[in-house]
Parts: sequence; structure tokens; C-alpha cells
Amino acid sequence: MIECSVCHSKIEPPASKSISRAYDKHRTFVSSKTRFLNVILVAGDCLLVGFQPILVYMSKVDGGFKYSPISVNFLIEVAKVIFAVVMLLFQSRHKKVGEKSLLSVSALVQAARNNVLLAVPALLYAINNYLKFIMQLYFNPATVKMLSNLKVLVIAILLKMIMKRKFSILQWEALALLLIGISINQLRSLPEGASSFGLPVATGAYLYTLIFVTVPSLASVFNEYALKSQFESSIYHQNLFLYGYGAMFNFLAILGIAIFKGPSSLDILQGHSKATMLLICNNAAQGILSSFFFKYADTILKKYSSTIATIFTGIASAVLFGHTLTINFVLGISVVIISMHQFFSSYSKVKDEQRSGNFKMVESIGSQRSRDASFPNKTDVSENASHLVNEEKGPLLPV
Repeated sequence: MIECSVCHSKIEPPASKSISRAYDKHRTFVSSKTRFLNVILVAGDCLLVGFQPILVYMSKVDGGFKYSPISVNFLIEVAKVIFAVVMLLFQSRHKKVGEKSLLSVSALVQAARNNVLLAVPALLYAINNYLKFIMQLYFNPATVKMLSNLKVLVIAILLKMIMKRKFSILQWEALALLLIGISINQLRSLPEGASSFGLPVATGAYLYTLIFVTVPSLASVFNEYALKSQFESSIYHQNLFLYGYGAMFNFLAILGIAIFKGPSSLDILQGHSKATMLLICNNAAQGILSSFFFKYADTILKKYSSTIATIFTGIASAVLFGHTLTINFVLGISVVIISMHQFFSSYSKVKDEQRSGNFKMVESIGSQRSRDASFPNKTDVSENASHLVNEEKGPLLPV
């Protein structure tokens, strides 16, 4: 706690410089061009996230997968690594005179040391990407998308615990509305008569749901923390190591499967089709967009952006696969939209911004008092100067 020297009130100190800069980005002036680019990013993210469950569903054959989901995840990470390398090459060609190349050995070694924490979210993402395929065996695409929105509440709690993020009461209420909307849609969504490794369907499905919500939430928060803690680093450097770690973990998983199932499982292209190739491209683009959300915005915005994709996923799955849009889905998505509007409403941020403004005002007053204490009064300076001049000239004669 910091005590104000003027009113002696206690306020909390601001967050670290790099993370605070990223979180306070929305408070600075944003040009119309930047707003337009942000809209394009959100729209692209909604489109890609909406297509992902559809492509996974299309890649299933007789209710299962003929290919290894881990091989798909490995190819996705390789595609993202290639993209990061291409962007680093592009930036190196257009660097200013005197700047060090981003692909130089010293730059890569320094970036590797600064971003070693990215190995944690990379491992968690590798686990989560496999869970995405498992979830498709229990729920239809629209329901998978709705269940993934449960991550928002878990992420909010983790952000408060790990990154000391502040949320207003209205924002917590908005998250509660989000859970209500998800619960409405989830009613009677389990397929009847299915089983999971000998467990009843409810036990298996809810167990996977718990892991499916917790693991990616931890990954997102650690990813955001790692990216923002090295805010000055190039995002393509960070992506290179994040995706490189991810490719390494998935490759180790492939080797582990090969030990138990034989060398034939090393064929990472076995069982793939056009749908899986589209899935790889879609997920790679989705992961690249996510890194920009985590570094320059925040995880909550990314998850709410993904929530909008639920509408597209539900309509597309109804058109393509004949899944019924129930009244539960309509009511659930309506509550989710209301929740999103309330969370990002200006009224929910009044307290936070007022406190920020008070902090800046106190800081300004403290700075002014410091300047006043460091420099004497203007009148005193004039009198002292006059006294010095008179001493040089000697005593003044009376007129």
C-alpha cells in the first residue's frame, strides 16, 4: 500500500510496468485505423473459432478418428513455427540501419533466455489440444463451444490470483450470467447410451469437461503473463519459442505412442483427409491470432470473442449436420450476449478508471510538491539575486 502525502489515504501500487502498459492500452487514444484492425482481428478470430468444431466433426469417421489427434497438433505447431520464422525473416529484411537482426545468434539466445516461461503454457496447450478431440466424442459442436466458455470464469479467478487483475462487481455479475447461459444450453446435451472407458457417460463427460476447462485456463493465464512480462520482446520471437516448445512436446507424445503401439504410429500423415488439412490451417491461424490478443489485449477479451463464435457454430452445425437448434440454445446464447455487453459496458469500469484517475492526480500533486520543495520561491530567488548584486557593487549611496 502507498500512502498519499496530501490526504494520507492509502492506495494500491500500480502493476509492473510492462503488464500495466498492456492492460491500460484501452485508456489511451486509439485511432480509427487501429479500431478497424481490432475489429478485423476479432471477426477473424470468431470465424476461425467457429469453424474449428465443425472441421473436427467433419474429420470423424464412424464416430471416431482415423488419424492421431496428436499428429494433427504436431503439424499445427510446425505450421505456426514456420509462420513465425517467415515473419522474423520479413522483419530482418526491413530493419533500420544499425539495428540488430532478429535472427542473429545473440538475439535468439537472448530471446530464449527471456521467454523460457513460455514452456509452461506450451505444455498445457499440448494437453488441451488433445482434449478438444476427446470432447467431440461426447458433445455436438455447438455444445463444445458453449462448454469452452466456462473457461472465462476460471480465467477471471486465475487472473485475480496470479496477475492481481481487478474486476468490478458488475463484471463478476456478468460472469455469473455467462455461467447461467452456458448451463441453460447444457441441459440434456449428453448423448444417451454412450460410455467412456467403462465409466457412465455422465461421469466420463463431466470429468473431461473439468479438465477441458481447467487446463486451457491455466495455459491462457500463464501465456498472457509470459508475453506481457517481456513486453519489449518481438511477438514473433515469443511465438517462435512458444510454438517450438509446443511442437517438441507433441513430438515427444508421438514417440511415446510409438513405443507402445509400434513404429507404424510414427506416420504422422496416416488417416488424414482434406478436412484434417483444413483443420490444421484453421487451428494454426487461430493460435497466431490468440497471441496478439494475449499480448496486446487480455485473455477475457479473447474468450468473449470466442463466445460470439457460438452463434456461428450452432447455425453451421444445424445447416451442415442437421443438429437441432433447441430453445435451450437460443435462450442460453441470449444470456451470454447480455453477459458480454454488461462485462464490457463503460458502467462496469467506472470504479476502476476513477481509481486510476485519482492515482494520477495524487501522483501529479506529489510531483508538484517535490518540485516546490526542490526549487525556492520565485520572489526569494529575485531577492537573493538583488542582494548578491548589491554586495558586488558595495553599499548604495542615499539619493
